[in-house]
Amino acid sequence: MFKYLKNDLPASIVVFFVALPLCLGIALASGAPLFSGLIAGIIGGTIVGALSGSKIGVSGPAAGLAAIVFTAIQNLGYESFLVAVVLGGVIQLIFGLLKAGIIGYYFPSSVIKGMLTGIGIIIILKQIPHFFGMDKDPQGDFSFLQIDGENTFTELLKAINALISGNVSMGATIIALISMVILLLWSNVLSKKGKIFQIVQGPLVAVAVGIIFYVLTKDSSLTISSDHLVAVPVPDDFNSFLGQFNFPDFTTIANPTIWVTAFTIALVASLETLLCVEATDKLDPHKNVTPTNRELFAQGTGNIISGLIGGLPITQVIVRSSANIQSGGRTKLSAIIHGFLLLISVILIPTLLNKIPLSVLAAILFIVGFKLAKPALFKKMYDLGWKQFIPFTITVLGIVFIDLLYGIGLGLLVGIIVILIKSYQNSHFLHIEDKSNGKHKIKMTLAEEVTFFNKGAILKELDSLPKDTYLEINLIGTRYLDNDIIEILEDFLFKAKERNIDIKLVSKRGIVENPESFFKFFNERPKSNISLS
Repeated sequence: MFKYLKNDLPASIVVFFVALPLCLGIALASGAPLFSGLIAGIIGGTIVGALSGSKIGVSGPAAGLAAIVFTAIQNLGYESFLVAVVLGGVIQLIFGLLKAGIIGYYFPSSVIKGMLTGIGIIIILKQIPHFFGMDKDPQGDFSFLQIDGENTFTELLKAINALISGNVSMGATIIALISMVILLLWSNVLSKKGKIFQIVQGPLVAVAVGIIFYVLTKDSSLTISSDHLVAVPVPDDFNSFLGQFNFPDFTTIANPTIWVTAFTIALVASLETLLCVEATDKLDPHKNVTPTNRELFAQGTGNIISGLIGGLPITQVIVRSSANIQSGGRTKLSAIIHGFLLLISVILIPTLLNKIPLSVLAAILFIVGFKLAKPALFKKMYDLGWKQFIPFTITVLGIVFIDLLYGIGLGLLVGIIVILIKSYQNSHFLHIEDKSNGKHKIKMTLAEEVTFFNKGAILKELDSLPKDTYLEINLIGTRYLDNDIIEILEDFLFKAKERNIDIKLVSKRGIVENPESFFKFFNERPKSNISLS
């Protein structure tokens, strides 16, 4: 695991700077104590990172759960909500034992790519106000509808209007632009000049410059207000530090609402994790494959521990994971170190962390978002054809205009509709030859697998056959024939006699001139569906 320390250590620092404001922002968006987001980030890095089989996935509090958490805290109170988090973790362990991790493999590639692209666009749109020092919404608020009644685009318009009228925070904007230059210069030029520029990452330099800028301009017209800085809770002493931890109230465990919340957290967190696993494995340049059932076990263990000490629910998170991949992370050590960096910094240097301008972190997230949502990907998906492009586009739009899970659900629904359409179209091949003995000779070759999805297409073709036709139905390549299709063919035998249509069946068993006996043979089999293998 230490073989790639030179890769993992710099990557862990980048992930740390990405995770820090998101942990705090998601806690704020969830209506939870700020420290609870940091607890989830620390547990997600150290515990889940150690137990997970993913080499590049990074876990922590997730924006996708913010609305669920917010409602649960309002209805239950925080201590009772923590009981639901612990129970949700136990349910995730059961999911792992039941091998439920396979669910993630049933999502189409176009939907997974749409998820990555949609998240990239959301990151960019959400960080624009922070870039210019307009930080009224927490950085972890990724839903289209914001907690203050605004939405993504009204906030964006406010930022643009403020920029035009000169009402932005000049200090925050200047250091954000400087940070962007540093990041681009580091990744495109300096990283190729020497090893020192590969070990010391651009985001670390940008953050250091941001802190220096804040200190030097503190009493000038370019000063950055506290609203535009990281806001890690700073305890007065060790006892006040311990006082930030909350513990579940298990006396309320019999409350049915707690169990409903626990199942909701377990289902949503597991689904979001499995989708993130699938996405990060696709992004991974080394093409590692994550054992999904082990991931559910790791996530469940992390949620149990997080809930026991006052943390938010945990999932694997694509923003952190993609930042890890983009920064060259190679093993799980990167995620583990990032967790320890969160822990050490919160204990030892919270005051220093609170001098980091949010606009600097917005610049870092800009780069992460752009790499997820490259314009070239839209062209690539378009070139792959409508069957890939439409589910991809619907997923992107759903994520941007609603939220992550709705977007994925819409993309999956469209993907299923595409499959049904193609299944309808590809059930058979019809070839018309010239007339033989005064009759049209028509060959119908059925597909390898023919199910009830294909009923409409086959029925339409059979009903459109003209009178006085010689029909040959070729079943040689058909390995599976649904009973619904057999019933359609049997019904057509009676119609064929009335329309003077002669039928011949060709299968691996040979040519059947008496179709009635052929269908009777298969209908007398013990199973309703037949295999022609």
